[in-house]
Amino acid sequence: MGDLDIITIVIIAANVIISYKGYGDFSFFEKYKFQVGPIQRGEKIRMFSSGFLHVDTQHLLFNMLTLYFFSSVIINYLGQFNFIIIYFASLLFGSLLSLYFHKNEYYYSAVGASGAVTGILYSAILLQPDMSLMLFFIPIPIPAYIFGIGYLLYSIYGMKNKVGNIGHDAHFGGAIGGYAITLILSPWLFQTNLLMIGLLAIPIVLLFVLKKAGKM
Repeated sequence: MGDLDIITIVIIAANVIISYKGYGDFSFFEKYKFQVGPIQRGEKIRMFSSGFLHVDTQHLLFNMLTLYFFSSVIINYLGQFNFIIIYFASLLFGSLLSLYFHKNEYYYSAVGASGAVTGILYSAILLQPDMSLMLFFIPIPIPAYIFGIGYLLYSIYGMKNKVGNIGHDAHFGGAIGGYAITLILSPWLFQTNLLMIGLLAIPIVLLFVLKKAGKM
């Protein structure tokens, strides 16, 4: 993990440049952030542009480090072109799920690459489920699939209880995008990793069961 491919460098550079432009230019930030009202009026570009803006350097750094660690897994298995497809599909799925959950909140807004990056994380776990992760606050390796499932369960909790100023639904939508597109691009996973496909589907199914039951 962590070999820096040219396409990863380009995406990180775009995030850094556009985010820093947004830090110092309020009107630029306002024009390109995710906001329900303007998107419903037709400003669909915000569904993508918001994924390159961040609220601060810590937010940007966390997302870019996660991207750095997991992008090489997908590029090694599926190539650069498919990595780009997964990245932007995850970004779009994150925006679509946010729009779905907040469609009646005209002023709801969000920024960040978290949806795209969570999609990359989920895709990498599907492709290489025996990966282990070392988290900053837990000094022992955690199986990647445990982290992925736990992260989405926490996202459901965060969406339900509006925890923090975090777009939990964008994270979740991104994970769904990364999961679905990876399976479309890699049907061989159904032969080799069927158990993992089932385990990673649990929080996704749970979210929609809760939504249908009116619990979200």
